[in-house]
Amino acid sequence: MSIEGSRLDPWVDSYAGRARSLSGSAIRALFAVASRPEVVSLAGGMPYVQALSMDQMADIAAKVIRERGAQALQYGSGQGDVRLREQILEITAEVGVLAHPDDIIVTTGSQMALDLVTRTFCDPGDVVLVESPSYVGALGVFRAYECDVIHVAMDDDGLIPAVLQETIDSVRAAGKRIKLIYTIPSFHNPAGVTQSPERRQEILRIGQESGIAILEDDPYGLLGFEGAPPRALRADDSEGVIYLGSFSKTIASGLRVGWAVAPHGVREKLVLAAEAATLCPSNYAQLTISEYLATQPWREQIKSFQEVYRERRDALLESLQAMMPAGTRWTIPAGGFYSWVTLPAGLDATAMLPRAIAELVAYVPGTGFYVDGQGSANMRLSYCYPDPDRIREGVRRLASVVETELEIARTFGTASGTEVPGTGESATPGPDLA
Repeated sequence: MSIEGSRLDPWVDSYAGRARSLSGSAIRALFAVASRPEVVSLAGGMPYVQALSMDQMADIAAKVIRERGAQALQYGSGQGDVRLREQILEITAEVGVLAHPDDIIVTTGSQMALDLVTRTFCDPGDVVLVESPSYVGALGVFRAYECDVIHVAMDDDGLIPAVLQETIDSVRAAGKRIKLIYTIPSFHNPAGVTQSPERRQEILRIGQESGIAILEDDPYGLLGFEGAPPRALRADDSEGVIYLGSFSKTIASGLRVGWAVAPHGVREKLVLAAEAATLCPSNYAQLTISEYLATQPWREQIKSFQEVYRERRDALLESLQAMMPAGTRWTIPAGGFYSWVTLPAGLDATAMLPRAIAELVAYVPGTGFYVDGQGSANMRLSYCYPDPDRIREGVRRLASVVETELEIARTFGTASGTEVPGTGESATPGPDLA
């Protein structure tokens, strides 16, 4: 350690080895800038909680304290409130997941569930297979536990089964242990794509035959824009799939209530790990969610969220189509919060970000969703929070930035000059997701 490093942090030599892999995400670093009112943020995935009735939420919160305050303000079960676990089964039934309340553990958001599963399954050096790209919060957890994270290619139908099988074979041939296949099958963060039913069955088969647990992360499954919610992987395999859900997107992220549905043995380990980490999830938050589910038309509220996000998705896609320069491509999400954009050849989303911030628009560069340096030509655009007019203005500013970057690149000979119309058609397998 250098003398300068010692001055900055005198405890650096005392940290555990795993602490060296801890670092801030690209999204976290953007929050301070993107929260400025003059900046149109297409970066953060903040749900539009203003769609809730704040008067109703205030009444629910007051009722919980008035009628159940002694319980709400006390320690609770490490597994979570029994009544809430029963209600969660009503939610999971919407995506085909049928279970027993004892199969559920309530967590402080599904991010905690990710941590508990990784802590339970993975030793340093164990392999976790993730999609390419993958959720930045999950990547942070896997790296914190010193996992070897390996990306597996996606296309418009999600994770590619043939590539998954090839990756499993090659990793095992190298003598490494694969502990988890991590996937976000519905309305993917950040790619915005959804696994087809056929793909889901293939992925389940591969997991079963390979003896690898599938970690299914499904925060957006009820927020589709057309038809019934996609059927969860866990609906067709109760022993090989650990299913994660959350109320952050369907009620309110600030309450920090999520859950895991797990096979019996796994669930017992998760409860022990949760008790070691937090003793128990917040009784107050759980009882507030439970009271909301018992007294409010939550299915109608989800429909309201769907309408809000569909309108904003449409504003984003229409603006991209109308304003982005030739050579730009993007995915067309059928639900969720995000579209994955591929810039014209020769442009770098990370290098372009300071200019975008100067033009008062923010996005998340694609490199944040990889552990191996990929994604420089990509960006994640979020349409969940700004209203449609702000989204249009944000895309206008972003398109101007991209045009300027293209001019600079052409001037210095770094642009390819390839003219690929920005048709808005879903991204093709190769350069966009694979």
